[in-house]
Amino acid sequence: MSQPSQPAQKMTNYRWAICILLFFATTINYLDRQVLSLTWDEFIKPEFHWNDDHYGNITAVFSFVYAFSMLFAGRFIDWMGSRKGYLWAIGFWSVGACMHAVCGVITKNYVGMGSKLELIQATGDVVVVIATVSMWAFIVARCVLAIGEAGNFPAAIKVTAEYFPKRDRAFATSIFNAGASVGALFAPLSIPLLAKAWGWELSFVIIGALGFIWMGFWVFMYDSPSKNKHVNKAELEYIEQDGQPAPQADEKVPFTKLFKYRQTWAFAVGKFMTDGVWWFFLFWTPSYLNAQFNIKMSEGLGIALIFTLYAITTVLSIFGGKLPTLIINKTGQDPYSARMKAMLIFAFFPLVVLFAQPTGTISPWFPILLISIGCSAHQSWSANIFSTVGDMFPKKAIASITGIGGMAGGIGSMLMQKGAGKMFVHADETQMAFLGFVGKPAGYFVIFCICAVAYLVGWSIMKTLVPKYSPITDL
Repeated sequence: MSQPSQPAQKMTNYRWAICILLFFATTINYLDRQVLSLTWDEFIKPEFHWNDDHYGNITAVFSFVYAFSMLFAGRFIDWMGSRKGYLWAIGFWSVGACMHAVCGVITKNYVGMGSKLELIQATGDVVVVIATVSMWAFIVARCVLAIGEAGNFPAAIKVTAEYFPKRDRAFATSIFNAGASVGALFAPLSIPLLAKAWGWELSFVIIGALGFIWMGFWVFMYDSPSKNKHVNKAELEYIEQDGQPAPQADEKVPFTKLFKYRQTWAFAVGKFMTDGVWWFFLFWTPSYLNAQFNIKMSEGLGIALIFTLYAITTVLSIFGGKLPTLIINKTGQDPYSARMKAMLIFAFFPLVVLFAQPTGTISPWFPILLISIGCSAHQSWSANIFSTVGDMFPKKAIASITGIGGMAGGIGSMLMQKGAGKMFVHADETQMAFLGFVGKPAGYFVIFCICAVAYLVGWSIMKTLVPKYSPITDL
C-alpha cells in the first residue's frame, strides 16, 4: 500500500525581514547625511561665517571621498562578507556622524574664543580664520562619514543578491532604497527641531547614535540564506531559483579584470550622470528655499515643504521598482531588457524640473512638487540601475561592481556640489541673468536644467554600451 504524499512545505519569508533591515540601514545612512544640510544655513552658517562656497567645498569633498571609498568599499565587502562588512561600515560612519559635534569646540579653541556668541560677533580678519578652520574641521568629520557610508550600498546590493532571485531584486532594492527617501522625509521633522531646542551639535550625536542600535539587530538577525535558521528549504530553493548559489568566502575576482567589460562602464556612466542630481536636491533644497523664499527649516512651512517633497518621493519610488516585474510578467522579456525599458520611462519624468524655477514665482509649493517628481524618478531609476549589476554579473563580483559605479556616481556628485557652490556665489556677486532670472535664482535655474536632462543622456550612453542582455560568464 503506497504511503500518502507529504504536503508541500510552506515557504518562509525571512528574506523580507532582511530587506527591512537594509531599509533601516539606508534610512539611518540618509539621516546622517541630512543633518548638515538642514542645520548649516540657519544654525552653523552664522556661527562660522560660511558662504555657499564653504558649504560647496564641504559637500564636494564629502562626495569625492565617498567616490574614492566606493571603489574599495565593494572589494572590502566582498572580502569581509556581508555580515562583518556591513557592521564595519555602519559603525565607522556612525562615529563620523557624531564627530561633527566637536567641530565647534575645535574652532573655538583654535581661535581662542570661549563661546558661540564670540564667534558670531567676530569681525575683521578673524572671521576668515573662523570660517576656514571650521570648514576644515567639518571636512575631516565628513570624510570619516563618507568612508563608512560608502559601504552601505555595496553591502545592501550584495545582500539583496544573496536573498532574492533576479525577478524580485528590483522590487526588493526599491524597498530598501526607499530608506533614502524616508531618511530625508523624517530628517526635517526632527533635525531642525533638535538643533533649535538643544543645539546643532546634539542633533549630530542623536542621529549618529542610531547606527549603533542597528548594529545590534544585524548581529542577531543576519546570516547567509543557507545557514540562516529562519530560512527553510522551500525559501532557499526560491532564493536560488536562478541556479546561482551564494559565493564562497574564498572566491575572488581580479579587480582590474572588471574594467574590461562594457557592462561595468555602462553601470558607471549611468551612476555618474545621475547620482549628482539626487545629492544636489538632498544637500541644497533647504538652502534653496531659504535663499529663494526666505523659508527656514525650523519653521512650519519649511518643515512642511521638505516633508512633502520626500513623502511623495517615498511613495512613488517604491512602485518604480515593481515596474520591471510587471513588464517581465506581461512580455516575457529578460530582466535587463525590462529594466532598461522601465529606466527609459523614468528618465523622462525629471524633465518637469525645467519648470521648477518659473513656477516658483507663483508659490514655493510648485517647485517642491516638481522636484519631488524628479526625485521619485531618480529613486525608481536608482533601484533599477543597481539591479542591472545582478542581471549581468555573478554574485561574487556584485559588491565590487557596485563600488565602481558608486565611485563614478560620487565623482559626478562632487562636480555637481562644487560647481553649484561656485555658481551660486558667482551668480549672486555678478547678478548673473538667465532666462529672466537674476542672481542666485538664475544660478539655481541653470543647475535645474542640468538635472532635468541628465537621465536621458545617461540612459542613451548605457544603451549604446550594452544594447541587449549580455550576462558575464567568464568570471
